[in-house]
Amino acid sequence: MAASSTLTRRLLMVGVCVLSMVVCSGLAWWQWERFASASGSFQNLGYVLQWPLFGLFPAFVFWRLRKLAKRPPQQEAEASEAPARHPQPRAPRPPVTAAPSARAEAEEDDELAAYNRYLAELHARDQENSR
Repeated sequence: MAASSTLTRRLLMVGVCVLSMVVCSGLAWWQWERFASASGSFQNLGYVLQWPLFGLFPAFVFWRLRKLAKRPPQQEAEASEAPARHPQPRAPRPPVTAAPSARAEAEEDDELAAYNRYLAELHARDQENSR
């Protein structure tokens, strides 16, 4: 009974792969005809190249599933025992509070100073909202 079910499932997957390739080949042909027409563009030519790839994707998935099913149990156990890597949360960065030198303060004009105060205020609000 299990062999019959497996055979039926494989035939169904092969049928889906073939149907997908036929449909996508038809769509590629349609886009080729649009490209060759007077109103065609290079976008249609791009679709001509993409549709066969879309049609081959189910076959790739079928091949990959079969390859994974044939993998020895030892490799599966090693893969499941591999430690999961979780990213560590980042520590919040301290705010930049470098005091400008007296010479730099004297050289900057009032408009620039007002803009810098505005940016510092926005940054402080953003830091308070993110907590």
